[in-house]
Amino acid sequence: MDTIVVIMLKDKKTGFLDKELCSLSLAENEEYIINIFVTEEDDNSQMLHLRLSTERDVADWEYSAIFDYYDPQRFDGKVEKVIEIEDYYNPAWELVLKYSDDTAETEEVITELLRLHRAELEDVYNVIADKESEYENE
Repeated sequence: MDTIVVIMLKDKKTGFLDKELCSLSLAENEEYIINIFVTEEDDNSQMLHLRLSTERDVADWEYSAIFDYYDPQRFDGKVEKVIEIEDYYNPAWELVLKYSDDTAETEEVITELLRLHRAELEDVYNVIADKESEYENE
């Protein structure tokens, strides 16, 4: 069953969502999405902001470990930037990229970014599996 995700234009000054730009149909990994929106930049370009987190609540020690081992370079060439969001309950990242008003293309790009994010988290979980004692003592 696909999940429908609506992308809205967010006003940079007010923070309010102004209008619907498109709806995406995502078949997998949508559980990682915190939110998604588009902003209009000063040069009239539009940037898509995709905020992602973990698929589950993490333990306190995992929070730091995940940030330590998560490699944003996995997204090189696919996004403009990756921002760590440290004021969210679980580890979170904001991926920023140019927005395309081609819905099929946007769906494809988001699907690929979600796949990469899931793969990166799986790698991180494997690396930190035996590191609890290192982080518990910090």
